[in-house]
Amino acid sequence: MSAPTPDEVPTETAEPSAVALSSAASTAAAASAGAALSAAAAAGGAPDFEAAAGAARARTPVRRAPLALAASVTTAWAALVSLGPVLVVVFLAQLVSGAHASVDTVFQIALAGWLLAHGVDLRTAIGPLGLAPLALTALAAWRVARAGVHTTRAIGGRRRGSLRVAVIAAAGVAVAYGLFGAAAAVLASMPGLTVPVWPAALTLGVFGFVAALCGATVESGAHVRLARRTPTPVRDGMRTGLVAALLVLGAGAAAAGTSLALSGGAASKVLAAYHAGVAGQVGLTLLCVVYGPNLAIWAASYLIGPGFALGTGTTVSAGYVSLGTVPALPVLAAVPTKPISGWGGLLLVVPLAAGMAAGWLLARRSLRADGSQRATGAQRERVDAPAGQPVGWGSLVTGAALAGPVAGAALALAAWASAGPLGGGRLAEVGPSVWPLAGIAAGLVAVGAVVAAVATKALIGVRRRGV
Repeated sequence: MSAPTPDEVPTETAEPSAVALSSAASTAAAASAGAALSAAAAAGGAPDFEAAAGAARARTPVRRAPLALAASVTTAWAALVSLGPVLVVVFLAQLVSGAHASVDTVFQIALAGWLLAHGVDLRTAIGPLGLAPLALTALAAWRVARAGVHTTRAIGGRRRGSLRVAVIAAAGVAVAYGLFGAAAAVLASMPGLTVPVWPAALTLGVFGFVAALCGATVESGAHVRLARRTPTPVRDGMRTGLVAALLVLGAGAAAAGTSLALSGGAASKVLAAYHAGVAGQVGLTLLCVVYGPNLAIWAASYLIGPGFALGTGTTVSAGYVSLGTVPALPVLAAVPTKPISGWGGLLLVVPLAAGMAAGWLLARRSLRADGSQRATGAQRERVDAPAGQPVGWGSLVTGAALAGPVAGAALALAAWASAGPLGGGRLAEVGPSVWPLAGIAAGLVAVGAVVAAVATKALIGVRRRGV
């Protein structure tokens, strides 16, 4: 059984949008093959199946869908999939308040929450609301990235290695997503809640372009070409910095989860105080879950040092805590109420340890690459280095040092996305301080990565020489 051509989308694994786009193209290819077989039969000869297969392959360009159609279908599917969980959360959350809103109102609030997840600020009666639930943001980004994948595949750009095709596909998704954002802003606006249309369209357009470009670049194979053209130290620095940032965020998630587990009694009391029944408590729990990534980022900022704010004039950091009235949400029962003391101060070495772990991985990967090059005889100038001399020290140290700024930038972006106002007045400032977080994280990760990378390569080099 022959394998599918690169432009084909297997219907058993493809999403509905991709299947819809490929069905017409498949029909055209089958018609082409059938025409070739019919022509052979009319000539009185045996059917030439190879010629028929060749004719089908020659008709491959017909399989490409128009960009506007491909982007519209795949983007609409991405928007619907990411909107579904918001509808569920809103429906269950309104049971907490005891309100019995109409279907139209629930749908409008869900659209507003969906826009909020994309970073669109909402204008409410209590002030601006801009704290995005990052769990929904991640879901939306994943779905839009998949829209970029399927759009690239539909227009015939799969594995072509063309960045231009990826940009075109991402631009198509961005335009469609921006239009959906504008329509959602118009539909979501109601008395007491206003969503600016043009900022919503622009925000979702940019969001759609960035997310779709990630998926389209991988699907087109352009990421391989970009990686090959990037200098090795820069590529290593970006990879190592992102690994360190993920380790810090993972440590933040673990710290937040541990703190919530230790304060489970207080969280249960807050949850029970709503008297909302089982469905209402499920809705409130889901509301806390969608803001879970925000808390993980805040905890990471707490471990790094700057901490975060839960209102204007408040600070929650390892060395100083100043809190006012905390919103009555179960998940906020995990917020520390006093500074770290005793052995708890060891938590502050987590960012440094993350940098060291990433630096160790960089050195191990560099040594494996050196061994492979020596075995194959590639890069003679490195292989012919003097006996007993370390290979690639400059590249290694440069990559480890660049990991610091990359990690700082990644964590700063995460901190910026996790912050926002929860209305006017005291809750106008919620989340980490971006610039202090970026600076401290960059320094700690750079130091840890350089020290670990140098030490790892030196120790392994000594062991290999038998000293």
